[in-house]
Amino acid sequence: MKYGICNEIFKGWALEKMFSFISSLGYTGLEIAPFTFEDSVEKISVATKQQIKDCAQKYNVSIIGCHWLLTKPEGLSLTSPDVLIREKTARYMCKLVEFTADIAGEIMVLGSPNQRNIGKGQSLPEVKKYIKEALIPSLEMCKNKNIDICLEPLTKKETNFINTAQEAIEFIQEVSHPNLKLHLDVKAMSAESKPIPDIIKDSKKYLRHFHVNDANRRHPGSGEIDYSPIINAIKDIGYEGWLSLEVFDFSPGAETIAQESIQYLKRFV
Repeated sequence: MKYGICNEIFKGWALEKMFSFISSLGYTGLEIAPFTFEDSVEKISVATKQQIKDCAQKYNVSIIGCHWLLTKPEGLSLTSPDVLIREKTARYMCKLVEFTADIAGEIMVLGSPNQRNIGKGQSLPEVKKYIKEALIPSLEMCKNKNIDICLEPLTKKETNFINTAQEAIEFIQEVSHPNLKLHLDVKAMSAESKPIPDIIKDSKKYLRHFHVNDANRRHPGSGEIDYSPIINAIKDIGYEGWLSLEVFDFSPGAETIAQESIQYLKRFV
């Protein structure tokens, strides 16, 4: 298993301290939320990008890629009826591809629930058309940069567009682009009616990336979700990607979250 971790739990930490700490625990991958550096990815300096790569090399940590893609700057939307907003968002997605390539990442997790919602009066076919049009330019860039955009199903509490893995797979099939893949998240899968191991097995052909957490929005092992059948399903399908830790409740503290998570996950190796 390859263990990764998302950088937003380390708010206020120097880059070197963060890389040193996660490496000491056994994490070999880091996933980055660009908004933790600047509101716009275009404002992240060349020096910062170089420091990310230098620290990654020094501590033998791979840069997995990016997530929380469209949270910042304000005003982005893949589904807005305003064509100018959609075009602006499409251009920003291309900037995110450039940033991901600049830091040697290979994955971009497309969650961003508020920026993909079906708006009042909009139809599902209309929204699908808008999103496809907005993604094609960045997907074409991904071809040449060895990057995959991974669509993330999210719960109905978060968005009204793509709430199940099957819905995500159907959209991926519709777009039919080699660089659009599937991302699965344990918290999100826990809201589906289908058992999580079955979701994983049914997603084998499309699965590219995987987030670990709990339905309580905290880290693995902190709640009611049993990871034994989840890890078994991951092994059964021959998944060789990352198990990347993403949590939403930071109250236990970064050190506790990171340490308890990897200790728990390693029980199932």
